[in-house]
Amino acid sequence: MGSDWGRIDDDGTVYVRTADGERAIGSWQAGDSEAGLAFYQLRYDDLATEVQLLEKRLESGAGDPASTRAHALALKEQLPTAAAIGDLGALETRLDGLLKTAEEKAGAAAAAREQARADAVAAKKALVAEAEAIAESGTSWKANGDRLRAIVEEWRQIKGIDRKTDDALWKQFAAARDTFGRRRGQHFAQLDAERSSVKEQKERLIAKAEELSTSTDWKETTGAMRDLMNEWKAAGRAGRDAEDALWTRFRAAQDAFFARRSETFAERDAEQVGNQQQKEQIIARAEAVDVSDPKAAQSVLRELQAQYDAIGHVPRDAMRRLDDRMRAAEQRVRDAVDAEWRQGSAEANPFLSAMRERLAEAEAKLDRARRSGDPERIKKAEEDVAQRRALLPS
Repeated sequence: MGSDWGRIDDDGTVYVRTADGERAIGSWQAGDSEAGLAFYQLRYDDLATEVQLLEKRLESGAGDPASTRAHALALKEQLPTAAAIGDLGALETRLDGLLKTAEEKAGAAAAAREQARADAVAAKKALVAEAEAIAESGTSWKANGDRLRAIVEEWRQIKGIDRKTDDALWKQFAAARDTFGRRRGQHFAQLDAERSSVKEQKERLIAKAEELSTSTDWKETTGAMRDLMNEWKAAGRAGRDAEDALWTRFRAAQDAFFARRSETFAERDAEQVGNQQQKEQIIARAEAVDVSDPKAAQSVLRELQAQYDAIGHVPRDAMRRLDDRMRAAEQRVRDAVDAEWRQGSAEANPFLSAMRERLAEAEAKLDRARRSGDPERIKKAEEDVAQRRALLPS
């Protein structure tokens, strides 16, 4: 009995048909020929299934190319002696394709591993370069120190570098980190020395401020306190803990002086406001003086002037306004006295009265000339007024 790919002869010998002809693969004595063919065909199916699994795993990426190649090669080597009935030539062709694909994928995997190694080396070299830049010029001590610690963690996450290369790169990084540590240590040692010097300087400024805090020379001491504050700001910092304590003492001395100064000025200001109110009352009386009797008004004004002058200082911003009002009140009384004198003089001297009338006429002409806008007319009228005024007794 036979099939397309094999047969069993009458004596039970089993044959498989290949491209090279028939090959005896065994003997079947356990039953009829149909069962024997099915048995050997099942063996072929097992081989085909194994090849199919290798193909699918390699295609999906789940199978390792090297392991797949070794397995496929072992299967191919079994085919010439395989006790199975089926298209062994087709199976060999599939195994050849599988071997080729496995070799290609193995090459690609090797290239990918090499690329991954190169990328890993480049990443660690970049970290080394960053660390060396920090070591050379970094001055943000806390931030740079934190970054170097973070680099260590990043370093540990980078895999795929051979031990020799990794050790060499780590030595470069460690050297950069040590250099930064030395620079940072030197910086803080210098900073401590500078802070000690600043502390001594600020102790001297505190002593001066405490000495001046009891002064009553308000103007000079205020300037001196400002100078001390400027020196304090220019001196730098003495360290966080020491700086706070020093500032508290220095500020307390300044506050003590300025509090006393403010208290004194508040008392003085209150006194000056009271003086202002008194002067305003006197001015109001001066402004209300009855000038119908100029001599009596002049007498009252003299008394008010004496009272006004006897009152002490007033606030600076009110001084001019008060003095202007008082001068206006005084001028009002003087004008009344002058008017009475001129009236009496004119009545006693008719000639002088006539001269005053002519001066008044000349002044009226000057006023009309100015309204006309004629320069020559104005000039002539001004000369006439000047001549008439010069004739009058002063």
